[in-house]
Amino acid sequence: MANFFPRWTNLLPLKVAVCLGALGAGVVAGITYYGTPKAQRVGYQPTQPIHFDHSIHVGQNGMDCRYCHSFVEHSGHANVPTANTCWNCHEHVKKGSPKLAGLRSAMAVDDNHVPLEDGAGNFLEGEPIEWVRVHKAPDYVYFNHSAHLNRGISCISCHGDVQNMEKVYHAESHSMGWCLDCHRAPEKHLRPLEEVYNLDYDPTEYLKENTVIDTEGLIVGKGEQIKEPEQFGKFLRAHWGVQPKESCATCHR
Repeated sequence: MANFFPRWTNLLPLKVAVCLGALGAGVVAGITYYGTPKAQRVGYQPTQPIHFDHSIHVGQNGMDCRYCHSFVEHSGHANVPTANTCWNCHEHVKKGSPKLAGLRSAMAVDDNHVPLEDGAGNFLEGEPIEWVRVHKAPDYVYFNHSAHLNRGISCISCHGDVQNMEKVYHAESHSMGWCLDCHRAPEKHLRPLEEVYNLDYDPTEYLKENTVIDTEGLIVGKGEQIKEPEQFGKFLRAHWGVQPKESCATCHR
């Protein structure tokens, strides 16, 4: 009896399987690229409505992180500055800079800092500055900024060398494995509390200048000197009783 199906149909199942595999891979790749928030990608560097150069404000001028991110040591999240926060300085500094046009618009003033009015003589109200978020943890992840900062974890451990960034970008992966690496060895990141916001902190130089370490009642006995940064980190961990949890419930609540 002759074959009912032509010979070419012998390869049909294989062709269908290859096509379905390619289609599935394409769907997965598309969802991964377009469905994953950009704020969770290393290297993400959005353009902000106002160009804020951290290397000038923090690196050169030495501004404390808490001036702009004022809630960061008391709250679970790090707030971004309002227009008023920026205006406190730039009402007097670089007043006519074209880079600050967005700030003047938010404050409803013209280039000469004269309040804007409508046709009826009423002062106009500006619109809030819509900063573009650079870092964002998924909704199912619990992270508390104050808990980390108040136990010696500095901004640069999570956000990179911000003081040298002309334009802030996503420097670390913030993946679950990345967080666990720190929870398993926090001594690599711990520092004295007064150095948390010193983004140029050098533990080796700090230890040279502090043979007797006194931080929030923390004292190394007289004549005892810690010379190695890793040893210092372990000392801080033991002194503060830092024991980060590694269970799923730590972050997934």
